[in-house]
Amino acid sequence: MLVKALPHAGRKHGETVCCAGVTEQGEWRRQFPIHFRRLQSRFSRWDIIEYEYRFPESDKRQESRRVQEDTIQVIRKIPSKERATFLASVVVRSTEIAAARGQTLALIRPKKLQFKPKKKTPEELSAEQVAYREAASQGSFFDKELAELQPCPYAFKFVYEDELGCSRTSTCDDWETAAMFFRFEKEYGEQKTLQMMQKTFEVDYPAKGMAFAMGVHSQYPKTWLLVGVLRLDDTPQASLDL
Repeated sequence: MLVKALPHAGRKHGETVCCAGVTEQGEWRRQFPIHFRRLQSRFSRWDIIEYEYRFPESDKRQESRRVQEDTIQVIRKIPSKERATFLASVVVRSTEIAAARGQTLALIRPKKLQFKPKKKTPEELSAEQVAYREAASQGSFFDKELAELQPCPYAFKFVYEDELGCSRTSTCDDWETAAMFFRFEKEYGEQKTLQMMQKTFEVDYPAKGMAFAMGVHSQYPKTWLLVGVLRLDDTPQASLDL
């Protein structure tokens, strides 16, 4: 597992999370909708999981699977020293290359990265809060009521170049990035937290190696979204984009 996007508050499925990862054969898999906070067996980034699934009727993206949530099992976690080698074959130089292959998920290496936090307006935060409140209460009779999620007060944008030198701007939809803000903010305060995050993404991660997990929405197949920010060691040779 590589991706847990920010929880989505929808009328049809309630509070759900779009998750994605790569099989041991190097094939992308998207798991949606996942009622993550209601799962009995929760997973984290770098976990290898098994589950039963069926192909979704309305989602035609080739990587998508409709997971039977009660069959999810966490098998093991990939050690940090093995991660870059494990993913070397799925790294591409640009999302255009991935799209030409028919992919709707991709892993790229950002260059010349700038971290751009943008504070949300009171109206935006209020709308998110209402949506989260309604979604948290949407469960079956047997479900335990969920605690209401707190919207992140910032949208996190990244300005960067892909490996072909094309300039990009993406808004981050990675749940772990928002969780980083809340974790730091509790101890250091808002402004110090933003400074720490800027150093993490502009200095620390690039020095060691990082990757962006990108994906497209089912209704907007030509628009690539930033769904995961990964600390991933550089490898001597990435995949050949043939």
